[in-house]
Amino acid sequence: MTTLQLPSNTTPFPKDKMPPDRSIGAILVDSGLLTQEDAEQVLRLQKERGLRFGDAAVELRLLSQEDIDFALSNQFDYPYLRKGQSNVSAELIAAYDPFDAQVEALRALRSQLMLRWFDAEANRKIMAVASPGRGEGRSFLAANLAVVFSQLGERTLLIDADMRHPRQHELFGLKNNTGLSSLLAGRGEDAVHRIPALVGLSVLTSGPKAPNPQELLGRPAFKQLLAQLAPNFDVILIDTPAGTEYADGQTVAVRAGSAMIVVRKNLSHIAAVRGLSEQFSESGVTVVGSILNEF
Repeated sequence: MTTLQLPSNTTPFPKDKMPPDRSIGAILVDSGLLTQEDAEQVLRLQKERGLRFGDAAVELRLLSQEDIDFALSNQFDYPYLRKGQSNVSAELIAAYDPFDAQVEALRALRSQLMLRWFDAEANRKIMAVASPGRGEGRSFLAANLAVVFSQLGERTLLIDADMRHPRQHELFGLKNNTGLSSLLAGRGEDAVHRIPALVGLSVLTSGPKAPNPQELLGRPAFKQLLAQLAPNFDVILIDTPAGTEYADGQTVAVRAGSAMIVVRKNLSHIAAVRGLSEQFSESGVTVVGSILNEF
């Protein structure tokens, strides 16, 4: 994934986190990776040999280095998932493999967005993630970006406003019997799902398939909903339908006020990307930048 092309204005990072206070041993026992008896054995070797707890556990072959990395991430309030631990799809590489090179690229993108766009004091919390067509990685990028924002400690909400081909409920292993369409139709409550294993991350799925998605998204209720949600979150990302296939994407971007355009190598057409960007600009939408998706 290439570097995001953004304007030059900057905003500060959020406050640093407080130092961790839970021991690695406690985290490993609480997560079921180590029994209390095993922990005591590790502590004895640690004391005898002057080792770190993790090194002693690995030497006793009670844990792997992967287990230690997992505990360290939790100790420093940087949680991630282990395979088989959650219904969250393996496509969310930021949730399962935060040390992968692809996730480092996502963190770089997050840093640029924090520096150059998201600013609570300026009331810049909401951004649509758009692309000209399907298959360009828009939903994948929106979901993984939401994960890395939550790992930074930002209260993050991901909204699936693609009522044509919704993906976020599948990626996060959620039911979709209530969601955005329900709220906009005045038929749902408590539709925002907390993702317990990823602290600070919430998802609002698309909801039941509606025959009139463009009309639903164009209602004042959508703008009101965003206004109601904004005080509870630091970052709100909105997944959108294909911009050149449906007018819904432009409607969502207008409500959000800003958009990032996702382009896929060897798939996206330059004319379509340029046309979508021009449509956004003419509608008063701030095009935050474009990202070349090489995943």
